[in-house]
Amino acid sequence: MTHHDDVPGRQELLGGEGRSTEPRRSKVAIVGAGAVGSTLAYASLLRGAAREVVLYDLDKAKVEAEALDIAHGIQFTPMGTVSGSDDIAICADADVVVITAGAKQRPGQSRLDLAGATIDIMRALVPRLVEVAPDAVYIMVANPVDVVTYAGLKISGLPAEQFFGSGTVLDSSRLRYLVARECGVAVQNVHAYIAGEHGDSEIPLWSSAMIGAVPLLQWGFTVDGGLLDEARRARISEEVVGAAYRIIAGKGATNYAVGLAVVRIIEAVLRDEHRVLSVSSLLEDYLEISDVCMSVPTVVGRAGVGRRLVPVVTETERAGLRRSAESIRSVAQRFGF
Repeated sequence: MTHHDDVPGRQELLGGEGRSTEPRRSKVAIVGAGAVGSTLAYASLLRGAAREVVLYDLDKAKVEAEALDIAHGIQFTPMGTVSGSDDIAICADADVVVITAGAKQRPGQSRLDLAGATIDIMRALVPRLVEVAPDAVYIMVANPVDVVTYAGLKISGLPAEQFFGSGTVLDSSRLRYLVARECGVAVQNVHAYIAGEHGDSEIPLWSSAMIGAVPLLQWGFTVDGGLLDEARRARISEEVVGAAYRIIAGKGATNYAVGLAVVRIIEAVLRDEHRVLSVSSLLEDYLEISDVCMSVPTVVGRAGVGRRLVPVVTETERAGLRRSAESIRSVAQRFGF
């Protein structure tokens, strides 16, 4: 349990011998002031995740305006500050750096083309970030996140635990939301993970999913009196995979839920929570999968990623994870990684 003195953003008011009256410093640098980056900055301050939030973007007018708009509401948030700049020095000495900047997907552009354009951005961006914030934990959010995380990690030269991607934390949240709705329970009591690629080949780990203390496959009837059978689970899985497409078709981008998901990861790091999250990190000999970044349930704390948990999986799930890994690896190899 986190002691209240260690919570970022809390003003320490008590004096006394050996006790600092300074608030605990915590700094999050968000790279990219687009829909995701600016929503993430807003969510970080709203939740009191960090004492200081900075936005970096090449578009000076845009990044300054986004920061100013959020700053005007600081009175209504836990104690914190926000600023924006087109100078990368603003990211100096950050505890956490979140990279949301990437190439914009144009109509008709393939995932492969998008990967190449975003990797080119990382070649220029990541070394400069590491120069100003060498000790930060890096969280990659730019898509396709698994390939870009792997490339970013290699470009950075940082230890694997220090550089990882947001992975399927949002997809797992979508899965839990849909299961909770079907079964008539609080989403917080659904324990289920999407693993593999953050994309079309992702795998719901049904065999290890639980509601409270009950295995999901033994749950029985849903709210409409039906069974959570294979057909209904397949429908849920399709809805999770198609969620982003549906939202993008309607409003142009996904930003709210991903902002909340990434704040959860930031909090796990800054508060050293050792929270289990399905982030995308470098796997070595995980269910016979190696040398690829993809999502599995992982312990996340102050040092970044820790132990990768190996849940009970069926042969079908295991094969799906291997296919997902091969899909990610083949794209990475196309760009020399």
